[in-house]
Amino acid sequence: MKITMRGVRGSIPVPGPDTVVYGGNTTCHEIRTTSGHLIILDGGSGIRQLGNELLANLPVKCHIFITHTHWDHIQGLPFFIPLFIPGNTMDIYGSFDPVYMKDLRSILSQQMEYCYFPVRECELAATINYHNIREGQAVQVGSATVTPILTNHPVLNYGYKIEDSGKTFFFTGDYEPPVNIYDEEDEEYAGYQQLVDEQQQTLIDFVQGVDVMVADSQYTHEEYPAKTGWGHGTFETNIRLARLANIKEFYFTHHDPMRTDAQLDEIFSEIMSRDNLPDTVFHLAKEGTVIEL
Repeated sequence: MKITMRGVRGSIPVPGPDTVVYGGNTTCHEIRTTSGHLIILDGGSGIRQLGNELLANLPVKCHIFITHTHWDHIQGLPFFIPLFIPGNTMDIYGSFDPVYMKDLRSILSQQMEYCYFPVRECELAATINYHNIREGQAVQVGSATVTPILTNHPVLNYGYKIEDSGKTFFFTGDYEPPVNIYDEEDEEYAGYQQLVDEQQQTLIDFVQGVDVMVADSQYTHEEYPAKTGWGHGTFETNIRLARLANIKEFYFTHHDPMRTDAQLDEIFSEIMSRDNLPDTVFHLAKEGTVIEL
């Protein structure tokens, strides 16, 4: 299994001199399975360049798994050129939205309506198959098995575990560890805390021992109190998760759009200087990074 990071920024693309090292494109990861199949995780702006490179070997057949439909995770799809070419086949997977009662195709099509984009989804020439999948519903893509798990975010949101030839990779998309909405003196506190603990343990069990994990670490511990409920994790919460789940290798991703390369280096250097870190090997996610498992 070969993973290439095509976009590691959160919220909005931020090209410019301050983001050239870690990249300014929003979320997208390319996975080549042992059997040669192409899996794409999320369709942020990072998918555009991937699509351009795929044109060298037509026809294109790929499986695109969407964690959730916030714009920074789907905004690159209208610029994914293989969608415009007859003979190409795309299978797109994601969740049905139970709040707005919309399926995946309806949601993705909306950003290509004429009021937003000059080409409608129904005018795309590739064969596109949409799949509304449920938590725990494994999808076989050649040698790889892709399994979604619900993770905490202000919209229905999946993390995906990919297992291929004895190796495992996990990607959260966006994820904020659940927090107790009650104060300790409230009678509802204990019952709600049990739900929080169970949800956290479910994720820990799901990712236990994975070889490589890439997870949303948009904020620092100091920044988080002002961002609680926005749906993003911190470096500290993910270090704790890596410890509890015995993660072998971990990449901090979904970099805040306000964060410069120099600031990321400073934060990472401070974190790596701390005592009592787990045995996990930590990295900052960087556009263009290639991981081979």
